[in-house]
Amino acid sequence: MQPKTAASGYANPVTPGKTILVVEDDPAIRRGLVDALRFAGYSPIACADGEEGLTSALGAQLDLAILDVVLPKRDGFELLAAIRAARPTLPVIMVTARGAEQDRVHGLQTGADDYVVKPFSSKELLARVEAVLRRSAERPTAVGKLALAGRLVDFERREVVRADGAVVPLSEREAELLRYLAQNRGRAIARSELLKHVWGLSTGDLATRAIDMHVVNLREKLGDSGERPAVLLTVRGKGYMLAGVSP
Repeated sequence: MQPKTAASGYANPVTPGKTILVVEDDPAIRRGLVDALRFAGYSPIACADGEEGLTSALGAQLDLAILDVVLPKRDGFELLAAIRAARPTLPVIMVTARGAEQDRVHGLQTGADDYVVKPFSSKELLARVEAVLRRSAERPTAVGKLALAGRLVDFERREVVRADGAVVPLSEREAELLRYLAQNRGRAIARSELLKHVWGLSTGDLATRAIDMHVVNLREKLGDSGERPAVLLTVRGKGYMLAGVSP
């Protein structure tokens, strides 16, 4: 990936000065990522392996992480899982190899906010970074807390307090999905609408499958039955909706 210079015509990012972790073992790609982010006004932190990346992810004040899937010491999925356990709201973009669809599916399923496929341009990478940060900054705030049949969802803390007292963290995307459903309670939301307003995408089979995976994850975290859900419902032929919702 060849970084662009300040004369390349890039617009300033919507969130300049944000700190972004880059975990990539290939020196040339890592350098290209860092240069592109720095030229765009971000503050990158670069790491060459999963162990170093985990230390930075847990110790530094970050706004976003970019993780390669194939890494020494800890691969990108292990790193993603560790980040999600400790910092469930940190936006994460995964870097995958061309044709590795299963990697992309697994990354989205385990909490990645987006992915970029090698080889990629600086322009594409920065566009994805800006989109993820924009979604994070512009997520709706009308619903602060949500009561769901004995469960309390706190969107500010990004967590679910279940009836048994267990406190379960939510990822950024899980919280956004649940909030959008809550804001539109009383009607079934089509996958295409969720894809547009929560994922910021217009189409894509991979992304629509990611919606279903996030619904499965949310049901598990809510303690909702996968076979006979009573809270996060599937409306056949239409999409998803919440049941028994009170603000």
